[in-house]
Amino acid sequence: MKINKIARRLQKDRPMTMVSIRIPDDVIKDLKRIAPVLGFLGYQALIKAYVGQGLRTDMERLENSVEVSAFIESLRKKGVKEDVISSAMADAQNMT
Repeated sequence: MKINKIARRLQKDRPMTMVSIRIPDDVIKDLKRIAPVLGFLGYQALIKAYVGQGLRTDMERLENSVEVSAFIESLRKKGVKEDVISSAMADAQNMT
């Protein structure tokens, strides 16, 4: 995630929208039990933290995917053979 996006996300006065979702009772009970253990004042703050964490993970993965795709396309345009690109991608995946 880019630095300016992170800075905006840290602002306390960001506009908020109320949402309503259905969550099973047992999940709410677990959230209420776990929230104070993790240092949250309430379960809703914990839910927001979970959503934010998942969102940051997915956004980073998608942004990196776009950058990798652009890099691969650039390699193709420069004449790098497909088997070399595929081999390098396999190596990179094995490293993670």
